[in-house]
Amino acid sequence: MFVLGLLLATVMVANAQGPQRRTVEERVKAAMEKVTPALSLTNTQQPQTDSVFTEYYKAMDKLRESMQPGTPPDRSQFEKLGTDRDEKLKKIFTEEQFKKWKDEVEATLRPQRRGGGQRS
Repeated sequence: MFVLGLLLATVMVANAQGPQRRTVEERVKAAMEKVTPALSLTNTQQPQTDSVFTEYYKAMDKLRESMQPGTPPDRSQFEKLGTDRDEKLKKIFTEEQFKKWKDEVEATLRPQRRGGGQRS
């Protein structure tokens, strides 16, 4: 009974910590798995797109690391990174691919918020 209780407590603590942030490589791989088939990327576009996402996720991590703990993030800095990424992607994608990226695919890459609580 003691071991079962200890195991249950361990699982609860692990869940309370939430999911760990994935590495840049894991996030790029996940992004490419969605983007490549959705936009029918060519063999030329794939490595270029991979490179853009790698730069983007590294810059996001660097920005997060530079923030002071407990201070709210400056959304404008994160938005600038997204804008810079999109400008690079616009040069790689066709007009039709970029429209589909903005309208359909981009939102699927954003992390889903848990909890569902209302913001004030």
